[in-house]
Amino acid sequence: MFFSKSNYDWLVVGLGNPGNKYENTRHNIGFMAADLLMAENGGSFGKTKMEGVMGECKIAGNRVLVVKPQTFMNNSGICVSKVAKFYKIPLERIIIIFDDISLDVGKLRIRKKGSHGGHNGMKSVIALLGSDDITRIKMGVGAKPHPDYDLADWVLSKFPKTDSENLKTALNSAQKAVREIIVNGIESAQNLYNS
Repeated sequence: MFFSKSNYDWLVVGLGNPGNKYENTRHNIGFMAADLLMAENGGSFGKTKMEGVMGECKIAGNRVLVVKPQTFMNNSGICVSKVAKFYKIPLERIIIIFDDISLDVGKLRIRKKGSHGGHNGMKSVIALLGSDDITRIKMGVGAKPHPDYDLADWVLSKFPKTDSENLKTALNSAQKAVREIIVNGIESAQNLYNS
């Protein structure tokens, strides 16, 4: 059975906010990357369980569990920790994909570990997994247009059409980077996709 307790080889989590209101916003780029990863690897999302929409795909013979937390961004760690514990997935086989305002749209940064960098979703994940030794793919969504601009308004805004090509490139690179991490390791993925 799909949701039976089994040994998934990897857990990939795209961070975002649930609901139509937040679709295609900067903060939901993790969801977008998770959707493309599934589409490119023959997977599909199934039921909501443990506060996340879950699905499975195969990458180079590995069973990969892909999750989009439904807890809202600031509580992402609730879902991630529940799933990781239930399926007994070790930290070194978890990949988190999320937005980064310090990078331009189209840019990626792959890191093996590190602080949350002010990202509340990642802050929650680190707190509830009890470690910052978690592989992450940070996807650029661009900086606020000026310092006085409200950060929440910025990350909850939609990408303009002028960003569509860079966004498409970044999403494709992110899903390829997941495959590269799984098949050849994080250093190889960094060399190929950090920009």
